Amino acid sequence: MRIGILTGGGDCPGLNAAIRAVVRRSIDVHGHEVYGIRDGWKGLVEGDVYQLSSSDMAGLIREGGTILGTSRTNPYNEEEDLKSLKENIKKFKFDAIVAIGGDDTLLVATKLTEDGIPCVGIPKTIDNDLSATDATFGFDTALTIAVEAIDRLTTTAKSHHRTIVVEVMGRQAGWIALHAGIAGSAHCIMLPEFKMSVSEVVGLINKRKEAGKRFHIIVVSEGAAIGGDDSMVTQDESLDDFGNIRLGGVGKYVGKEIGKQTGDEIRTVVLGHTQRGGSPTAYDRMLATRFGLAAADYVNNGDFGKMAALKGNEIVPVPLSDATSELKLVPAELYELAKTFFS
Repeated sequence: MRIGILTGGGDCPGLNAAIRAVVRRSIDVHGHEVYGIRDGWKGLVEGDVYQLSSSDMAGLIREGGTILGTSRTNPYNEEEDLKSLKENIKKFKFDAIVAIGGDDTLLVATKLTEDGIPCVGIPKTIDNDLSATDATFGFDTALTIAVEAIDRLTTTAKSHHRTIVVEVMGRQAGWIALHAGIAGSAHCIMLPEFKMSVSEVVGLINKRKEAGKRFHIIVVSEGAAIGGDDSMVTQDESLDDFGNIRLGGVGKYVGKEIGKQTGDEIRTVVLGHTQRGGSPTAYDRMLATRFGLAAADYVNNGDFGKMAALKGNEIVPVPLSDATSELKLVPAELYELAKTFFS
């Protein structure tokens, strides 16, 4: 078999580990040929393809980013792009495509499967918001980075008796903010799933002051619903190929408003792309590897239209359509648990 493999969407730690697993299993165990597709679906539209070997995979498990490159190209936006993509699949005689990505990348794989093109998916996203899997690789690394940052900021907040607002990634799902906020002992967590006004945050800060507490850590997800008419703060109104607006600035907004209402000196820290760069944690290396091995086996067995998913401690195949049907959001009961520590 000739297998094409690509990575799409935002980069995250563990992508190279997944690529390594697919290539090594497919070549060394199943005897197939594997071809890297550069820059996600864009590379398949443009025919930017090259053959991979087992020796190319040396040391990749520890490297962040993706050796294949990535993009947010959606071939279904343009009829000519989709036509070119399908022609290139025939040109390179691909028997299957392994797509590693989040909901946008895997949505394309779902549509291609419905169009008769054999695809298998591997879930990655630091947001941990893909349904049908208990976890995605990339999340643990991003979370670890966020918690370390909050720990460091807490010591300086204590020393200077300041309020520090920490903005973390999370467009529509607040898993990073929730877990990092709890693990980092934040005093308030603002998520996309549950509206919270700045006045409510100020109320929590004032209660802490009344109790003699002189520093405050506020964790804000980049897509946090801050209440009022404009519940999302954006950098601009431009959209990517999948219709996603460019978020950013909510931490600065919240910090500025807290300062207005309290008169306090506020510091805002935006962790940004730091969260999804660098080497993956051991957990993400293992999870990405297990996903990659499973995906290679699905291709070999002709089990197409599936995504490798974590259920409990098992890797199981689930329909791609299940993985992309809806986002996995933070449930109310988990947020209520977090609010126990809002003091």
